[in-house]
Amino acid sequence: MAEPLTPRAREIVAAARELLDEHGADALTMRRLAERLGIRAPSLYKHVPDKAALEAGVIATGLEDLAVVLERAGHAAADPMAELAAAYRAFALARPHLYLLMTNRSLPRERLPVGVEDRAAAPVLQAVGNLALARAFWAFAHGMVLLELAGRFPPGADLDAAWRSGVDAFRAPL
Repeated sequence: MAEPLTPRAREIVAAARELLDEHGADALTMRRLAERLGIRAPSLYKHVPDKAALEAGVIATGLEDLAVVLERAGHAAADPMAELAAAYRAFALARPHLYLLMTNRSLPRERLPVGVEDRAAAPVLQAVGNLALARAFWAFAHGMVLLELAGRFPPGADLDAAWRSGVDAFRAPL
């Protein structure tokens, strides 16, 4: 597991997230990041060993942010599952490039801080109370978001109704 990011590495990761949000994953290069920070690319390597480590830092901070969003949604909700689904969807749709970087390839667990993935998943596990069902619920939410981001639903499809139906289906086993 990775060591926690230093303050300067956190600044670099924050700049990388801005670049990612504005231009997508293809724009996330060490050269463009250095330009954004007003430094030369080799200087980045004093704080981030390589691009994979940079991406892992971006993913880790994304998981931290997602955890905060899901914790808020799960704690104060009369209907935690519906609130978690809505919060997950809102997070992904608000930051599609970050979301796709976090979820659309192998997760570099060995480069992530200890516990960051578990913290993001904990509110869902707490709401459904069963690990297998929590994983299925997460997969449902992820699939719905991917289809929505890709524009794969037919025009005029009632996605809110689809989300409600999916959440309701997960209540049945509970």
